[in-house]
Amino acid sequence: MPRERAGRAKRQAARSLPEALRDPRCYGRGVKKVRLAETHVSWVFLTGRYAYKVKKPVKLPFLDFSSLKLRKRFCDEELRVNRRLAPEIYLGVVPIGGTPASPRIGRKPAFEYAVRMREFPAAARLDRRLAANRVPRAAVAEFGSSLARFHADLPVVRGIRAAEIGSAAQRNVDELAALLGNGSARELKALRAWTERHCAKLAPVFVQRAASAHRECHGDLHLQNLLWQNDKIVAFDALEFDRKLRDIDVISEIAFLAMDLQAHDRADLAYELLNRYFEVGGDYGGIEVLPFYLVYRALVRAKVAAIKQAQSAAEGHDAERYLKTAAELASAKTPLLVITHGLSGSGKTTVTDELVSRLPAIRARSDLERKRLHGLAAAARSGSGLGLGLYAAAASERTYAALAEIADRLLRNGQNALVDATFLRRAERLDFRQVAAVNGARFAILDCTAPPDELRRRIKARARKGRDASEADLGVLERQLVTAEPLDRAERRHVVAVDTKRSIRYADLASRLRRA
Repeated sequence: MPRERAGRAKRQAARSLPEALRDPRCYGRGVKKVRLAETHVSWVFLTGRYAYKVKKPVKLPFLDFSSLKLRKRFCDEELRVNRRLAPEIYLGVVPIGGTPASPRIGRKPAFEYAVRMREFPAAARLDRRLAANRVPRAAVAEFGSSLARFHADLPVVRGIRAAEIGSAAQRNVDELAALLGNGSARELKALRAWTERHCAKLAPVFVQRAASAHRECHGDLHLQNLLWQNDKIVAFDALEFDRKLRDIDVISEIAFLAMDLQAHDRADLAYELLNRYFEVGGDYGGIEVLPFYLVYRALVRAKVAAIKQAQSAAEGHDAERYLKTAAELASAKTPLLVITHGLSGSGKTTVTDELVSRLPAIRARSDLERKRLHGLAAAARSGSGLGLGLYAAAASERTYAALAEIADRLLRNGQNALVDATFLRRAERLDFRQVAAVNGARFAILDCTAPPDELRRRIKARARKGRDASEADLGVLERQLVTAEPLDRAERRHVVAVDTKRSIRYADLASRLRRA
């Protein structure tokens, strides 16, 4: 009986606490109104300047907040994992003292704890800004850069069981099928077969990446967990309750957000994100698992949406949206390989900057890969002379071989590839045409031209700024003008030409390339 009474008292306290914490007096001076936002595992009290997140005393199949000790532990963990990416939002863990009927924030001894956060307007959430068409392309690209740097700085997680990756994906399809019933049986049968095929094909890749590419990531990187703050995108609400859900392949993380952008009809932004992520991080080996994780993440979101719809008995289309996205991502495609052709200063990178989101495609740049092969940062100066060092014949051969490997990997995995290099030698162009042919891909040559005087002007301006990855100077240009091997008749059948001194209609240019 005493234990039963204690249990009733505990449940009563849990019921009374959220109502009591809506009293502004709990927070000290300056708080005049408190609003409550609730999820199935937490209460969030909004005071105008700060938000206080209190974990509910619940135990579910995927988390355990049933004791004060556990709730304190996971408050501390939530603070730790989120301060890595959003230190300006996550401020600390505070005790809640007094009594459940008359609680006081910051008082000890604590009978409860809260994560103290800086409050932000709901309109700042990225899914809402996206709906209002207020997410700049450049900001998405910059977030891709920052995420690549974040992942690179994290230590590799050891002890990952590669076999569990595939089994978790297949289990997820079965759980989704049970939630959706017969109405989606045909789509799910096809997606189950697709998942099984890819799990079998990728088994050795999962083993290799389990040893090198798993990090303690954010774990839940979709649009609702991103904010627009101080003119940039910030990730918040990382998964704190299960370390296994954060210890993932970094490609699973970037694929989550890329998939969510595509599910919201913004493939252009998805490819800005992916392009910058790969260019900064250099993990082009991850392209092997990118299609798998894109589909897997779409099916995870479909399952989460189906669970929420079942719990609330509300109508909703998110499960159908993500199921449709998964089916589109899993569908067979004929990819496109575009190589650039043009002298230094002809605007190849400027033009391809605009095309990655419009084709869409993932780009590989010779200037970046050349530096990466030599362990140099993109903006580092190698001091290589004309035809020497990074620009010696052997170094250039290695660079083009690396670009060909990236292009081959992209095409094999159904992705359009855009290779930004001068391609002034016919043999180099032929090699890439063969890469396209082997993969059954379409092929185009983006021929960028400008008058020699304009090329010289651009190269001088670029050198003054000193921020570009290219080290090509006027000496390099003058040599190219003499030694470049022109496009022959067979190559010209694949050419899409662009005069970069004129105004360019990029939508039309992308359309011309897609028809190649």
